[in-house]
Amino acid sequence: MLPPSAEALGWWALQFTPRVAWVDEALLLEVSACERLWGGRLGLMRQIASLNPAPVRVRQVQGATSLVALARLRMFVRGQRPPADLPGGLPLDTLSAARDHLDVLAHLGCRSWGEVAALPRGGLARRFGKELRAALDEAWGLRPESHRWLTLPDVFEQKLELPALAEGASELMWSANRLLTALQIWLRARQRGAVSLELQWTLDLKRFNGIDLPPHQQIVVRTAQPTQDMAHLRRLMAEKLALTTLAAPASWLRLRTLDTTPWAGASTSFLPEDNRKGDKLHELVERLSARLGPHQVLVPAAQADHRAERMQAWRPALHGKEAASALPSQQQPDALYPAWLLPEPLRLEMDGERPCYRGPLRRLIGPQRIEAGWWGHVQDGGRPAVRDYYIAESPEAGLVWIFRERSAVRFAAGEVRWFLQGLYA
Repeated sequence: MLPPSAEALGWWALQFTPRVAWVDEALLLEVSACERLWGGRLGLMRQIASLNPAPVRVRQVQGATSLVALARLRMFVRGQRPPADLPGGLPLDTLSAARDHLDVLAHLGCRSWGEVAALPRGGLARRFGKELRAALDEAWGLRPESHRWLTLPDVFEQKLELPALAEGASELMWSANRLLTALQIWLRARQRGAVSLELQWTLDLKRFNGIDLPPHQQIVVRTAQPTQDMAHLRRLMAEKLALTTLAAPASWLRLRTLDTTPWAGASTSFLPEDNRKGDKLHELVERLSARLGPHQVLVPAAQADHRAERMQAWRPALHGKEAASALPSQQQPDALYPAWLLPEPLRLEMDGERPCYRGPLRRLIGPQRIEAGWWGHVQDGGRPAVRDYYIAESPEAGLVWIFRERSAVRFAAGEVRWFLQGLYA
């Protein structure tokens, strides 16, 4: 796993305390108000070390103020032991505000924080500026510290400069892994699940083979259900990139969320047979949709229509659930619909005034009158459906679902047409 960015590392630290800030090269966590929730300061530091997302070991120290903690950290990195007198005995080069004046202060005989703090306040401020005196006051707790605490953005968006020009999908995917690591940290911190993402790359050329190129190219990755599983998102993104041709080498990469929803977490069962191994069905559908195209993997979706042939439509699997929820079913609760509908209504032969399907039909239940489609879709020929439905019995086929057209023009001409719509099991 590639290391997360400094911004993502700060987001990760927000799970321990709401007060996190970058101070020079160190990440500051103010934990005085929440350390007891983690079993004390030692327990908290063990948690930070065990959950560290970076590939290197965390070097962590503590101090009464942020400047003292930062100075101890710098000494720890150099292999030095901090003095017993804190903060007065700390070396002067561990104080950021004093680094520009080390030579002059050394000529004055000042090599520690305490020696500089002992100088006259007025002369120290006039000679070296107010920043040095203010830093010493903060170190001794004589004035409050001021930091820019990190906050989580409402939308995840990060850019990354590629280490070299990327000419293929595999090179883009290698760098996208780092952005996905940062995305996972953001999703967990915000308690959100990703639904759709956009991966965009900046083209390094403006013109290629005499053709003007757009400044960017992008792909959109969608999931049927919210997820925090980066392995699944990585597979979907790799499938999308494998079907994309780069118009020119890419130099920058950007990942942002288009849609997220609150994350409820995963629900597991105590029963071992309920915890099945392998990929989930929706993950397989999403992967096939990315590989074959969204219009090649379809699912049925309910439609708000009284006509049997219009109650259901086939839609792309990644959008079928939304379509079904947006269009509630309008069927009547007491309607006895058959289990099997014919692709197209079959016109029936007539025996006098009785329709026939494998013998004369005997009507049992009906009529159920349907008048719909008056708005006139093009695929319906612009004519409304005016029908009387019946459940009938066939001597050979059993129960069938039939209807009679109620066209005023055909009634006037003495023509009655019957159609078979469905079959009962």
